Amino acid sequence: MKQEIYNTKLGRMLLGDSIEIAEKYLNRHYKNKFQLIITSPPFPLNAKKRYGNLQGEEYLEWFTNLAPIFNDLLAEDGSLVIEIGNSWQQGKPVQSLLHLQCLFGLVNNPKSDLRLIQEFIAYNPSRLPSPAQWVTVDRIRAVDSYTHVWWMSKTDFPKADNSKVLRPYSKAMKQLIETKKFNRGKRPSQHSINPTAFTKDNGGSIAHNLFEIDPIDLERDVRLPHSVLRFSNTNSNDYFFRGCREEGIIPHPARMHPGLVSFFVEFLTDEGDLVLDPFAGSNTTGYVSEKLKRKWLSIEIEEDYAYKSIIRFNDPELKATIKINSNQGGIE
Repeated sequence: MKQEIYNTKLGRMLLGDSIEIAEKYLNRHYKNKFQLIITSPPFPLNAKKRYGNLQGEEYLEWFTNLAPIFNDLLAEDGSLVIEIGNSWQQGKPVQSLLHLQCLFGLVNNPKSDLRLIQEFIAYNPSRLPSPAQWVTVDRIRAVDSYTHVWWMSKTDFPKADNSKVLRPYSKAMKQLIETKKFNRGKRPSQHSINPTAFTKDNGGSIAHNLFEIDPIDLERDVRLPHSVLRFSNTNSNDYFFRGCREEGIIPHPARMHPGLVSFFVEFLTDEGDLVLDPFAGSNTTGYVSEKLKRKWLSIEIEEDYAYKSIIRFNDPELKATIKINSNQGGIE
């Protein structure tokens, strides 16, 4: 059973359990249709959160069983992107291996054909110090300041184009392109630099697999891909956050960074492709996909969060026409 909370010209927000919806609805209507599945599932945290999270072996079993579901929904050259944080052993200042077991569970699940294409790291020093007991009280551990982002597919060659997510050139690189003066020939590393290597302006340099949500070095320009920079100031002061503040609403506590979503949407899809977020929360994925002219489908199990996400689509920059479904009954 599911309920459509709202829809736009390009997408729909469904309320319900994503696994149940996938098995009973998506597999019938969207099998092999999604070019990108991008999501941040509930983390395996020791403390229970309102948005729901399992722990230990129970979490591992739940997570591993997602593999065949995602496998069946992905297009043959589609991509699965999952952001997941670290976890710690209950009551101990010892990092858990659960997130690694989850990755191995996905790619080794005999009922699917997923493989890890590349891992990315999302560094965010603005995250609160955790685990608090060991970091701020006993002061025996460093701050856990990054999340893992896994890019998977069921083919070795999923659709991707890194020319769509270029970083701005550094000042030094711009000067090389302009002057065409550099040390060419063989380097000590045995790499041979072509005489024309730095003479062509390609619009930017190839993106790295490290995202600085906040800059690591304040003395250095952060050269994030244009797709990320477009949303670089939206995490704490975007339309959604301001709308929640004005209405006295507490936003979802584990929102995906819109720049991160934007990077993978532009990197791995084209306009008109279909994007799925099965654990949508405040529906960052739907908002970004709408802005980038991708079709989207989002699922959220918490009714309160699903309705609050409507605020995103009132953003005047989005120019979206949103239809809120007043029918409270389920649809099959």
